[in-house]
Amino acid sequence: MALGTSFLPRQQSLPVNGTSFLHRQQSLPANRTSFVPSLVRVAQRKVSSRPVSSVHEAEPAKNKDVVPAAKDKFRKWSATSWRAKKALQLPDYPDKVEFESVLKKINHFPPIVFAGEVCHLEERLKDVALGKAFLLMGGDCAESFKEFNADNIGDTFRILHQMAVVLMFGGQMPVIRVGRMAEQFAKPRSDPFEEKNGVKLPSYRGDIINDASFDEKSRIPYPQRMIRAYCQSAATLNLLREFAAGGYAAMQRVTQWNLDFTQHSGQGDKHQELAHRVDEALGFMAAAGLTILTTTEFWTSHECLLLPYEQALTREYSTSGLFYDCSAHFLWVGERTRQLDGAHVEFLCGAANPLGVKVSDKMDPKELVKLIEVMNPQNNPGRITIITRMGAEKLRVKLPHLIRAVRGAGQIVTWHCCHFQFPRCDPRLNASQSLELAFIVAERLRKRRIAAKSFKPRRLLDPLPSL
Repeated sequence: MALGTSFLPRQQSLPVNGTSFLHRQQSLPANRTSFVPSLVRVAQRKVSSRPVSSVHEAEPAKNKDVVPAAKDKFRKWSATSWRAKKALQLPDYPDKVEFESVLKKINHFPPIVFAGEVCHLEERLKDVALGKAFLLMGGDCAESFKEFNADNIGDTFRILHQMAVVLMFGGQMPVIRVGRMAEQFAKPRSDPFEEKNGVKLPSYRGDIINDASFDEKSRIPYPQRMIRAYCQSAATLNLLREFAAGGYAAMQRVTQWNLDFTQHSGQGDKHQELAHRVDEALGFMAAAGLTILTTTEFWTSHECLLLPYEQALTREYSTSGLFYDCSAHFLWVGERTRQLDGAHVEFLCGAANPLGVKVSDKMDPKELVKLIEVMNPQNNPGRITIITRMGAEKLRVKLPHLIRAVRGAGQIVTWHCCHFQFPRCDPRLNASQSLELAFIVAERLRKRRIAAKSFKPRRLLDPLPSL
């Protein structure tokens, strides 16, 4: 079973970076694509005259005379400049005419997300980068056309919101919710072909490209799937906006969900105390006439993989001159496509969206520093999230070296730990297990917060203890 609650070794004098875990709603059918939430406490550093105290404070940047890639006059970038680079993990569409026709249609479609929303997320992620907030990300490893319905979307939104409320109470800080949904269709593959019983066919690359059925026709890349993916993503985000703003996210409702979980789950008994404390806090707020939130903020994310599609949804905004990939608020480059001279990095360098970089134990620390420098030359907090996927044992050995290198370069990033495999090949943690882990993390945060408040360093003028 893929799972993970990964903390850095304390003897390394590095931060407890966070937790990642996997989920599938208990009531869902066994063949539903799994849900993968993960959350992170991130790096802090001094960025102004008011320092941010942190055990992982970044060292001063060595090169401060840098400008954003989109504004660098010595470097030409456009939404098509990636085409001059080597592009991996892209399918070969047999019908080139239809392929170009579909891309032209999508290029004239309305954006799925808007620049203002993307900018707002980046502002919130700045708080995460400075240790003032948590980042909670979750959703399907790969969305499916067949499993598209309101119940599945609502299940994902609900479990994320439940977890966020628990973590918010335990950590006493905002929790930024980002869903891996509304465009998470494409999947990278380690092998371009798949073989069963002596039959060799092109690999399944996600519903936006081809079908998972193991037959020759299903595995042919079909351009019209991009239009279906666009329509499904737009409908998904429309429903998510309604959930976030229409009362479904009311704090009292979520608290009752969590109370129900602790009462009916065999493993929830030990968390009843925390759930009741949340409920009592809301009761006090209501009695005092304080406003209790009935809405929340929610953003979407996916791996930037199918570059022709991403290009078709990229828009330049006249007010800023910046380009935004309007297929999602947050995008990341995968382990197989993060080459410094590759097409995917080239494309994302010019996108003004917050970006993620997925790394494994194979990542060289110097290469990571260079990659961050290329993708975030201005060293803006909230711009880059490092998504580590290397298993708990390798994480303990490899991650500290990456953190030291990035910190030594003075770079400000978010550290995100995520462990999962291809969802149709392995089981996931269910909703109860995900909430269980959220309660565990929240309790640890609460104890750490209480311990920090009780610690009072001795002042210089305090009398020395008697001998």
